[in-house]
Amino acid sequence: MRPLRLKARTHAYLDKRLTGASMDYRKVIALFIPILIDQAFIVGLNLVNTAMISSSGVAAVGAVSSVDSLNIFLINVFVAVATGGTVVVAQYKGSGDESMVAKAAAGTVASVALLSLGIGLAVAALHAPVLQVLFGRASADVLDNARVYLIGSSLSYLGIGIVQAVCGAMRGIGRSRVSLILSLIMNLLYVLLNILFINVLDMGVLGMTIAVNIARYTAALCAIVYILRIDVSLRLRLGQLLRVPWSMLKKIMAIGVPFAAEQMFFNGGKMLTQVFIVSMGTYAIATNAIGGTIALVYQIPAGALSLTLVTVVGQCIGGRNVEDARKFIKSFLWLSTYSFILMTAILLPLFHPMVSLFNPPADIVDDIFWVTLINAIAQIPLWAISFVLPAGLRAAGDARFTSIASMLSMWLFRIALGYVLGIVLGLGIIGVWLAMNCEWGVRGWLFLRRFRGDKWYAKRLV
Repeated sequence: MRPLRLKARTHAYLDKRLTGASMDYRKVIALFIPILIDQAFIVGLNLVNTAMISSSGVAAVGAVSSVDSLNIFLINVFVAVATGGTVVVAQYKGSGDESMVAKAAAGTVASVALLSLGIGLAVAALHAPVLQVLFGRASADVLDNARVYLIGSSLSYLGIGIVQAVCGAMRGIGRSRVSLILSLIMNLLYVLLNILFINVLDMGVLGMTIAVNIARYTAALCAIVYILRIDVSLRLRLGQLLRVPWSMLKKIMAIGVPFAAEQMFFNGGKMLTQVFIVSMGTYAIATNAIGGTIALVYQIPAGALSLTLVTVVGQCIGGRNVEDARKFIKSFLWLSTYSFILMTAILLPLFHPMVSLFNPPADIVDDIFWVTLINAIAQIPLWAISFVLPAGLRAAGDARFTSIASMLSMWLFRIALGYVLGIVLGLGIIGVWLAMNCEWGVRGWLFLRRFRGDKWYAKRLV
């Protein structure tokens, strides 16, 4: 009898929290699980890759970490446009207009591919001045590794751009399993090739750049084959992917451009913070890299909830059901908070086995621990309102406010406070991370005020 009662209570709870007129909890869970697995693989494989490159020395870790800050900055620009596509596709799906769903999906792929190609070529051409800005005070070995990794990474942007565009469109429709499969192809291949090029052939950072290009373009080819040959419901043709439909692009950019601007300013601020860290020395760079990788592990369930919420709220708003959207946002905020409590309880006791994967110098282990502990505690009350909530607001069409709030809080609070705590007061890398955690609270407070009003769902996209 007890198993039956537990099952009934679980069903009742899920029905209360994750069921509305737009969709029931079974559909929400079906969306969430593949995205959760996807995020777990992405973060897990990132951890493995960072651990593998650490075998090439602290300079290699620092170079890869610092260039990845730029990579994240640039890749998030076209990922933001892909997110705009997800919102538009989801809202058309919620409205029941299947022909416009297909046009929105094609427009997303075409626009993101063009943008990612342009950004990649620009970075490859301008790599010298970029490296001078990022690594002007870094040691020669860090700079040499960074040059190889930056040029190699920029050449792979088109591949990951296509993958992100297709994944974004498929999540908007509700087919999150497709994005999971593409992500697994790309990331598993990346790890296997890294094992070959770094561990077996001892090619270091050069091997990592070769691996990332092969993995991303293989996944891009699979993505194109899927939407043209396998997914017959969209009925897309190659010609549709080679031209940008300007009328659809306007809708996609209404979400994508503010979000892209947010990502540029937000990650630009992180890069400026990276300049602080570079001035602290190679050990500080390595501490930041390892601490950031561990922090991503804690964020796996919450990150998956954030991505799932875009589709859920988008379809609710497309069907003109604001009450459902509000209900789902509240539920996802609580679920995200609970996930951080669970992840902290599981992972914090495992700190030393996790950090040993990176073979860090003994001098920085204590700093990594304090960074991890402070961040783990701060994430519980602050991460959901700072990252999950704006995902829901953006999916409803409220892209401009969320982007402006994020940009202002980043530049007026995190950077200034990070400089004061890290450099002026001499707290170093711990001061920089404390400033980041404080900024989450400021930004989250702004989003909560917005959510309590009615302006966040006032703009109609479709």
